[in-house]
Amino acid sequence: MICILLVAGHGTVLETQIKNDDTGLYSHLTGVPKALLPGIGGKKILDFWWETVNMRQLFTEVFLVTNADKYKHFERWATANDFPLENLVNDGSTTLEDRLGAVADLQLAIRSRKLQDDIMVIAGDMLCADQNFDIAQVIRFFRSQPGELMIYYELEESEKRSSRGIVEVCPETHRITRFFEKPQDGLTASRMASVVFYCFRGDTLSYLSDFLNLQPRARDRTFGQFWEWLINEKQLDVFGMKLPTGFQLIGQVGLSDYTKWLTHYSTKQQDNPAKPITCRSYARVGLMGNPSDGFNGKTIAMSISNFWAEVTLVESQTLVLVPHPLNDPTEFGSLQDLFCISRKEGYLGGLRLLQATCKKFYQFCSKQGIALTKQNFTLKYDTNIPRQVGLAGSSAIVSATLKCLMKFYNITDNDLPKPIRANFILNVETDELFITAGLQDRVVQVYEGLVYMDFSKKLMEEQGYGDYVLMDMSELPPFWLAYLSDPSDSGRIHSNIRQRWLSGEPLVVEAMKTFAELTDQARMALQDKDWSRLAQLMDQNFELRRTVYTDDCLGPGNLKMAQLARQFGSAVKLPGSGGAVLGLCLDNARLVEMRQAFQEAGCVFCVITPYNPSASTTSGQH
Repeated sequence: MICILLVAGHGTVLETQIKNDDTGLYSHLTGVPKALLPGIGGKKILDFWWETVNMRQLFTEVFLVTNADKYKHFERWATANDFPLENLVNDGSTTLEDRLGAVADLQLAIRSRKLQDDIMVIAGDMLCADQNFDIAQVIRFFRSQPGELMIYYELEESEKRSSRGIVEVCPETHRITRFFEKPQDGLTASRMASVVFYCFRGDTLSYLSDFLNLQPRARDRTFGQFWEWLINEKQLDVFGMKLPTGFQLIGQVGLSDYTKWLTHYSTKQQDNPAKPITCRSYARVGLMGNPSDGFNGKTIAMSISNFWAEVTLVESQTLVLVPHPLNDPTEFGSLQDLFCISRKEGYLGGLRLLQATCKKFYQFCSKQGIALTKQNFTLKYDTNIPRQVGLAGSSAIVSATLKCLMKFYNITDNDLPKPIRANFILNVETDELFITAGLQDRVVQVYEGLVYMDFSKKLMEEQGYGDYVLMDMSELPPFWLAYLSDPSDSGRIHSNIRQRWLSGEPLVVEAMKTFAELTDQARMALQDKDWSRLAQLMDQNFELRRTVYTDDCLGPGNLKMAQLARQFGSAVKLPGSGGAVLGLCLDNARLVEMRQAFQEAGCVFCVITPYNPSASTTSGQH
């Protein structure tokens, strides 16, 4: 692949303002082209791009196109930076009036050097917002698509659509469906802006000549007008890749833009060490309908603030995943200590969840055409969610890790919408770690609060996710939770139910439909604040689950907890896959007695504190 850096523009605004500046602070920069203005640490704008593309394993040649007016500046830069002088291309222009135009400059380099390979084109006088750019990721994405490629970013609030080339992108295929060159208000709702950063296939370079033949005037030979013609009229396949961090110093900028950029990066450097990002996800209880979420059913689940997983990310030189001292032990008091811990907790801590999430996140961004920066980080986690009692402890760690990664790399809700985020978390667990799981837990941990979920076959097939509705959390009744102090693996309780459902066994198929009906009834009871009716439905949910799964599958520990709860007149059901029970006791005095009975039976008992994100200013980020 060939790389061509374009620096042939005549930056009249910035150059004039530097020349006319009365402060004298910038007099030494008079006549210096924009691409060679000094940045942070003495590095010039062009230095950044040369360091980025000067890799033989990526590009066989790098060319730089400049104008006759500034040629000597770039010749001196080339000799100082080991850039081959023979790869400098002079377009012969000396003023804005006799410019060739950006497309003609590109065509000049291709024609004069007889280039036929795939080409990457970059404006060498703009910058990525954080200067940590992975250009290899762009090339990989380009080669995975059957067409040309352009980089785009999301406009900042202060930027106007009318100052940029705006693209409309198909979220599924990443194809650019429409291009608008500096559109007026009302033409498009998109805020995705293209910059001069493109990849062309060798066999489509002839379109450049075709376009230039149609545009005799230099002012019309812009890339914006070229892409309007190529995408809107010729309807050539052009794909988009998003850079989450955006760009600075694009096109014609003034002295104030340049000084703001200097101030921004000076401040950023002084801010080091980087502030840590800490995100929290909460345990959940399935109030109704579970486990039908994996069988096109409906469920209602609730986040609880009693138990949580917290992940902290801080920028670092290398990528480090820190083992948790309790959940990922590497030191033991003795061989007997190792034996006891391994027998009780197994060998699978939380470190694998961090690693799998990071792997899947990179894979997702690469596939979705999101160019991540080359920043490393250190990840560590903490959690107080009890293990193997079906409270979604694993997915809470994955969910919190994903929140940190999204914040660190500036990935927005538009890049990874909430319904897709829940699917992502599930895929980390099922595809990477082979954990038996359904969507319910991941949905409620993404949306947070009290969530109604419909996983009907029609919805799942048509849009790839269900219908998720946040419910009112005011004046909820006193739910309680009890769990075994020494539980078995919660994943085992799923048994062979999936095989029975897939084979169409009537008992299982009808049970899943009934779970969905109970959920709709529970939704009405919650809306009407009919707690007696909700308690009846919770008992029905448990009995239906018991019928279809059988007592052998539920296990003696779960059954004993349910029986104990019923001795005190409490509604009871399983909040997850086993190891814990969820209850609703409307008699306060009996609730106190029941707590004591559970504690005497060797169980852990707590009154649930629902997590309501609308009542929290942090929304899971601390």
